[in-house]
Amino acid sequence: MPEYPDPVVDTPAGAVRGGRDKSGEFFRAIPYAAAPTGTRRFAPPTRHPGWSYVRDGTQPGPTAPQPARDFGKLDMIPYFGPGWVRGAEYLTVDVRTPAADSGKRPVMVFVHGGGFVTGSTRAALYDGSAFARDGVVLVTVNYRLGIPGFLDLEGAPANRGLLDVLAALGWVRDTIETFGGDPENVTIFGQSAGATLVGALLAAPAAKGLFRRAIVQSGNGTGAFTPEQAQRVTAVAAAALAVEPTVEAFAAIPDERFLAVLPALSGLDLRTGTATDPLVGLSPFSLVLPVQPADGLADGPAGDVDLLIGTNTAEGRLYVVPAGTLESTTEADLLAVAGRVYAEPKTAVAELRAQRPDAVPGELRAEVLGEALFGAGTTRMAQAHNRISGGRTHVYSFGFRSTALNGRLGAAHTVELPFVFDAVDDPWLRGDTGLLGPGDVPVGLATQMHAAWVAFAKTGDPGWVTYDPRRPVVQVFADTR
Repeated sequence: MPEYPDPVVDTPAGAVRGGRDKSGEFFRAIPYAAAPTGTRRFAPPTRHPGWSYVRDGTQPGPTAPQPARDFGKLDMIPYFGPGWVRGAEYLTVDVRTPAADSGKRPVMVFVHGGGFVTGSTRAALYDGSAFARDGVVLVTVNYRLGIPGFLDLEGAPANRGLLDVLAALGWVRDTIETFGGDPENVTIFGQSAGATLVGALLAAPAAKGLFRRAIVQSGNGTGAFTPEQAQRVTAVAAAALAVEPTVEAFAAIPDERFLAVLPALSGLDLRTGTATDPLVGLSPFSLVLPVQPADGLADGPAGDVDLLIGTNTAEGRLYVVPAGTLESTTEADLLAVAGRVYAEPKTAVAELRAQRPDAVPGELRAEVLGEALFGAGTTRMAQAHNRISGGRTHVYSFGFRSTALNGRLGAAHTVELPFVFDAVDDPWLRGDTGLLGPGDVPVGLATQMHAAWVAFAKTGDPGWVTYDPRRPVVQVFADTR
């Protein structure tokens, strides 16, 4: 018999039994909404009916239906997690806490990335033991992905994955105090697609009062599709499934078929007369909004929210190095990618080449992708938030160069996550195909970066001055040895 019994927490929906380890207590796969089955896959999330027994929260739960993701030679399993783990009840949260008591500690709610089609709370990178160790209650969120989460359908609300995150924040507001958290001191943070969702929450009227602070890691404040672009994706999906583009028709289709048609949506050209493709063909799903989040902050809670926002210095290398296109990209390939982003691609490429005269086409391709997917939208979001919040914006840049893939990965997209979660010592991140590579990793940098995130969650001050576009101060996290 263990020295200490497993912790049991009474939530409004029912009791949950968790577990203990050296960092505190953990509770896994707690539903925040009813299972999205059948027609409910395309409806707003609804309150879970609850349970009358003590629910086991010691084991990980199912994940949203999703395809396998392949990043070539790079092992991204720690980022994407195990893929689709079947089970209807996947709208759940995991909670890591120092103790489920009356402590009223700061709360951080993490929204995973994965291109709006993959990812889950089960990814090894998102273990929150370091946050619990440092006095923070960490909540990680599963949400609907792919066609159920983001395809724009007649008769269904748009952005259902975003509605799930809103429902999870409502669960945090109503429930987190029983896990030792302070519902009045909530920081929502996300990375990649998750960061883009966080940016959208800053502009969402329904998000007012649900969080005090936000962190946007490598997101895109201008990453939403227009309704016209979204309908182009919907038309192709409906044709691939041989059904009408309505919620009634889609509700009868099993998730397996949704996943099977995803390759037919890959690489769609979403450029229109009024908009470029904000995801440069890398994902057929994004938020669907008439106004980009960075331009709609006045509608949401952004003016009352502290913001920490930034990018990595070589984001786009994730999309060229593992696939081998760093070496194989031709001048024509580079211009084709630039044509998805810029009105005058030849001029844009010439300007890049003037800045980096020794770069090969693949390196410039990575620059184009990084700026289009993350850089430009992050700058626009930081500037807009600074204006509307009266100067409550902090900006960072992450520059540690991973030695993965023969030292070529560099400070690519996702490389900052082990530092934020203070997990750089985990062996599954090492080796030539591991995210951090085989070389030395500065543990002190992880301590510094993780501490900044914790300090921001606790006080709103990560340790450096706020951002002013006229005198932009950007905190640089890099290996300075």
